[in-house]
Amino acid sequence: MKFRTSKLRRVATRAVSQAGAVALVLAAAGAAQAGPLPDGPGMSQARGSTGRPAGPHPVPGSEVHNPFMAQDGRSAMHGDSYASNTQPQEGPLGRHPRVTSAGKVTDPGEPGQCAAATFLRNGLMVLNCGAASHRPTLRLEDPSTLKDLATYPLPVRPSTYQAAATHNPALMFSDTSGSYYYLDNHDRIVIAGADQRIQRLMVRRTTSGRWEFKQADDWNLRGHLPHDCATAADPDPVGECDPVTAVQPDYRGLLWWVSDHGRVGTVNPKTGTVRTAGLKGEQIENSFSTGPDGAFIATDHALYKMHAAPDGTPRTDWRETYDRGTRTKPGQINQGTGATPALLGNSYVGITDNADPRMHVLVYRRGSHVNGNRLVCSVPVFRPGASATENSLTAWGNGFTVENDYGYTSIKSTQGGMSTPGGITKIEVDKAGDGCNVAWTSKEQSPTVVTKLSRSNGLLYAYSKPYSSKGVDAWYLTAIDWRTGTTRFRTLTGTGDTYNNNWSPITLGPDGSAYISTYSGIVRVHDGAGQNS
Repeated sequence: MKFRTSKLRRVATRAVSQAGAVALVLAAAGAAQAGPLPDGPGMSQARGSTGRPAGPHPVPGSEVHNPFMAQDGRSAMHGDSYASNTQPQEGPLGRHPRVTSAGKVTDPGEPGQCAAATFLRNGLMVLNCGAASHRPTLRLEDPSTLKDLATYPLPVRPSTYQAAATHNPALMFSDTSGSYYYLDNHDRIVIAGADQRIQRLMVRRTTSGRWEFKQADDWNLRGHLPHDCATAADPDPVGECDPVTAVQPDYRGLLWWVSDHGRVGTVNPKTGTVRTAGLKGEQIENSFSTGPDGAFIATDHALYKMHAAPDGTPRTDWRETYDRGTRTKPGQINQGTGATPALLGNSYVGITDNADPRMHVLVYRRGSHVNGNRLVCSVPVFRPGASATENSLTAWGNGFTVENDYGYTSIKSTQGGMSTPGGITKIEVDKAGDGCNVAWTSKEQSPTVVTKLSRSNGLLYAYSKPYSSKGVDAWYLTAIDWRTGTTRFRTLTGTGDTYNNNWSPITLGPDGSAYISTYSGIVRVHDGAGQNS
């Protein structure tokens, strides 16, 4: 996997060199229970939790729910079909914070991640997990104890075979196949695998009381994609292989999917009919979003709005190119936007470009036909020569926030007290819809996390790693006021590489806990003293 269930791009570096053989990559992942994550050096020197408890201040905004997905906030990596990165759940308020953790790989020093988290109606958590020496798996988790209740094996990515066989982890860096999944309106997991198939799985309890994943449906896309992909027997095939990146339903119930090499398709889940369209010469390394008005897909060249023709074939409503710059910046996968399109209300969609010397937040009007310019604004963010992002925007009300990931190329970027330039900026669309302004900029150094906004308490959650002159690598769940950009509190989660989130998102659970996947496991932060305890 990439591990990159949430854009984890860099995890294979050490493990690939350790593996030395494809066989190691194919080792089956079990449901062994690991202990808490170990702290790295300097825990006694790390500055503890700071700030004061926050009061809940809900933020207004228009909410549109995809009827074919589970409840917003529980259904997908980016929270909902809008990829808004917002959740209705109330996250921690900093009241006597408690931190628990669990390792999810055999060796705490081995790269691995359970990045994307979703929640079933019964409160159990589903994780998409992997490690360089283990087959990728779905895991059913007890959200309080962080113990595995069931596991389900997923296909090994072709790039993993190639990386292990050639000792070249760079082959894994740009591969997002098998990363994204969602929960549907019947609590089933729908995931596009590295084997070019879409599976629909249910979670059920057996007569003996044990939990299990059970495949309900399987749609094979290999007849519509080049599939001379690397395997254990042939890690270096001569033909083309086009992995599937992401899958999500539109508001008619069609399953949309995108591939790394720019193919867009739909599957009719009732008939199994597959329809495709090609975006020649363009790469899709992110997920996509869907609204009542269509599907929004970003490639390394342009942003598209598309709809399905009566037979299901994807059709382009409009295409807008953007400044893709001249290079792949440190902190990005390819020479293009690092952002999944984020929908705002009924009118707008936002992405970032890859311009130099400064990246821009781009906001477009979504309508199929508009009077005047489709581009509402292009706002430069962060300082010249140090701006990039590989995460989607957080979008709510009339505003978008963007995190600066520039400079993060691997876990080495934050070792020895080092950090990235950082920064989080919020821009707001003006009331007339003909421009934007910078509302605030936070100096928080949050190297790679997918931030999440709790719409119930008005806090934007980031994962900070401040520079330390003492060489201490301390990581913090950080709560920022959505309205003002003021940091309300920071909660120390731990020190060292095992607490580095390495591209995974923050996810807010039904009980108000915040979950952060890390380099070797998962961390839970929740309020104590009778509050969400």
